[in-house]
Order: sequence, then structure tokens, then C-alpha cells
Amino acid sequence: MAAFLPDRVDHLVALSVGQASAFRSVGVPQLEKSWYMFFFQFPGVGEAWLSADGWANFRDWCHHPDSDAIVARWEATGTITAALNWYRANIPPEGFAGPPLELPAVQASTLGVWSSGDFALTEEQKTRSGDYVSGPWRYERIEGPGHWMQLEAPEEVNRLLLDFLPT
Repeated sequence: MAAFLPDRVDHLVALSVGQASAFRSVGVPQLEKSWYMFFFQFPGVGEAWLSADGWANFRDWCHHPDSDAIVARWEATGTITAALNWYRANIPPEGFAGPPLELPAVQASTLGVWSSGDFALTEEQKTRSGDYVSGPWRYERIEGPGHWMQLEAPEEVNRLLLDFLPT
């Protein structure tokens, strides 16, 4: 939205995930960490793998602090497919091999935050995101937390948000 509707976004905060072209530009190191995105493209396969052995694969892979609550919700509502459809709709298989998307530069003042314990994303895909921002760019690295930094280090994330966003 920030890239396509610059008049509607004056500040953007992107946690963990970098801009799409920056994500692709990292190459094999990022693809190795993103194996699950390709794996989830196959309907039924991701669902079966994640839920196997009492959801052990989900818990071992995801490291989500609220994994028990997520599993309970998926079991009660049958919505695991809906969750995986996000990957199926946004990152088609050819997106891993074709040319990267060409998106307009983000004009908004942008804060990119990455955490050193992120199992799914390289730091480089986040730092390279600044190459796709024509407005002011700021990068912050949080030491310690994993992919779910907003849940694992909420005080630090909130401090950065409050410091960056206009009041």
C-alpha cells in the first residue's frame, strides 16, 4: 500500500519481512530460510506436515510463543488451510524463480526492524530494503528475540514505534 498509494501513508514500520525485491535479492541464503513458503504451496501437504504428531512439527518449526493457543484455534475452527492460503495467494511457486517484482519505491518515512534470532529471515533482506525507499529510511536491529519479536520483546518494539511514529 505504501508503495502504490504514497499519499495515504506518511510513516511505515516493517517488522522482520523486507521489501519484496530486497527479499529476492539475497538469493540462496534467504531461500534456505524460506523453504517453508514453497512447501506450503502444496494444498494438504503443509496442513498434514504441521499437524503431524500432535502438531510437533508446527511447534518445532515456528517457535511461536502462543503456539498452544494457535493449535487450539486451528483445531476448533479448522482454519489451518486459511492460514496457509496466505502463502499460496501472495507467493506463487513461480515467484521463487521468476524475476523479482518491480514495485515503486516507498516514499514514506520508513522504519525497518529485524531481530537477531529470526529463524525465517536474513538480516540482509531487511537492510537491503532501504534501497527501495526513496523517503527517509531507518534500520533497527533488536538483539535476542526471534521471528515473533513483537511478542517476545514488546517493550523494545513499542519503544522503537513510539520513537519513530509522529504523535
